[in-house]
Amino acid sequence: MFPAHGTHLQRYASQLTAVEINSSFYRPHRPQTYLRWAQSVPVPFRFSVKVPKLITHVQRLQGCEQLLDEFLSQCTALGDSLGCLLVQLPPSLSYDEGTATQFFLALRQRYAGALVLEPRHETWLNADALLVEQKVGRVAADPSPMPGGGTPGGWPGIQYWRLHGSPRIYHSDYEPDRLQALAQQMQKAAQAGIPTWCIFDNTASGFALGNALALQAHIDEFGIAGVPDRS
Repeated sequence: MFPAHGTHLQRYASQLTAVEINSSFYRPHRPQTYLRWAQSVPVPFRFSVKVPKLITHVQRLQGCEQLLDEFLSQCTALGDSLGCLLVQLPPSLSYDEGTATQFFLALRQRYAGALVLEPRHETWLNADALLVEQKVGRVAADPSPMPGGGTPGGWPGIQYWRLHGSPRIYHSDYEPDRLQALAQQMQKAAQAGIPTWCIFDNTASGFALGNALALQAHIDEFGIAGVPDRS
């Protein structure tokens, strides 16, 4: 299925349509690195880039304008291949309207593209008005520590699933029926013109790639155009 030659990214991009860059959460990458990645994949391929933990977990969204400038100066080297930014929050970070408003205003002053938030404290369920105002989709996570967190929320103009594996997080496989049902949900969103992503994070026991390929097969059957998918 995968070609024998090329980089890991090139081989991956021959079968799937998007990837989530998780390493940006832990360390910065040079603009030249992002540019090289963008130049090595087909034109329709898209990257989602995770916002650094220095912003989300250390600064906890406060006083991070300079950090945002530095991060965006790096990842925007992806050009048109930059499909989305992911803001994942620590479970201990509750919703504070003032802090959240200031953060998303600062981010939106610098970046107008697709943006999603994965909160992990249930108080963020009160943030939908702000998320809609700032055009921020709320990630549908599985498993989710929040009631209702397993379905997309916030701004309805983007849908983004992050499937971490359940019941055993990072390990559990997803059954075929679950993947087919998800593909049907994605089909409805795509037919409505909504950009739709699915990220598999159940990598610890090696199931992510198989799940991604199975979901991609369902997507191909439905004829959904422009739906990113990733292991």
